[in-house]
Amino acid sequence: MRLVFAGTPAFAAEALEALLAAGHQVELVLTQPDRPAGRGMKLQASAVKQVALRHGIEVLQPVSLRKGDEAEQVFNRLVDPCGKGRPEVMVVAAYGLILPKRVLEVPLHGCLNIHASLLPRWRGAAPIHRAIEAGDAQTGITIMQMDEGLDTGAMCLQASLPIENDTTGLLHDRLAAQGAVMIVQALERLGSQRLDCVPQPTEGVTYAEKIRKEEARVDWQQSGPVLARKIAAFDPFPGCWTTVASLADENIKLFEAVVLECPDSGEAVGTVLQLGQTGMDVQCGQGVLRIKTLQRPGGKKQPAQQSLHNSGVQSGVRLS
Repeated sequence: MRLVFAGTPAFAAEALEALLAAGHQVELVLTQPDRPAGRGMKLQASAVKQVALRHGIEVLQPVSLRKGDEAEQVFNRLVDPCGKGRPEVMVVAAYGLILPKRVLEVPLHGCLNIHASLLPRWRGAAPIHRAIEAGDAQTGITIMQMDEGLDTGAMCLQASLPIENDTTGLLHDRLAAQGAVMIVQALERLGSQRLDCVPQPTEGVTYAEKIRKEEARVDWQQSGPVLARKIAAFDPFPGCWTTVASLADENIKLFEAVVLECPDSGEAVGTVLQLGQTGMDVQCGQGVLRIKTLQRPGGKKQPAQQSLHNSGVQSGVRLS
């Protein structure tokens, strides 16, 4: 099919690769503007842009599609991207910009979105993070016919995946692979007029709000299970962190947390109970949490004991 693709991160890039491999004609790609990244903070093209350029596809990177000269120019390109008239469909995956009504109406068959949740649960910006943080047993991919609402469109395909001992990074990769397969299936059905879409249920709606960096600070008053889920949900980004007063209030990021099956120690919350080869055990508001991997500022992820070697952190030190 003749299509336009709109997406930005690696999640979307995998779907774009799958569509190209399936023989679809991607006439135009929309993605976010290049952003500073890495230690040097040099401008870096999005994962989707990198795929598009490798395949010689035209790329547009508007700041907005709603108003202004740039939005008008992009709209005019969308109406006839390759001199063959309107595209048959637009595929959208983690694009990052709101598509106004007139853009949604350009493709002959509308816009199909690859959403990383079992809609209507976790509409919004961070469905993978929020599913893990909430302790959901499963998530999945929904291929949705887009409308003007926030992930409110009719569902065309849906498939589930169990959430096991996943971090957001691990689950992201599994969902990206599933989404890539499903969007190819959806276009096959669309081409043969077998793609049936049904309205979303009115019950069970939840919203996955965008992750804010300030959420990542650990509150040791919370229970071990709650903190373990949060640490997994914020891995790799933004990374949960705590402050160590004995290290000049250094902020240390925490990864790989396990709830220990043991009684509370009776120590104050945030107290390091032991630091050894198995990790760093910390008293929580309820239960004890073992942190296996840490990352100090400017450093790399390391086993907890190795990361804090010669730091002065030992049993009895409190984290804040």
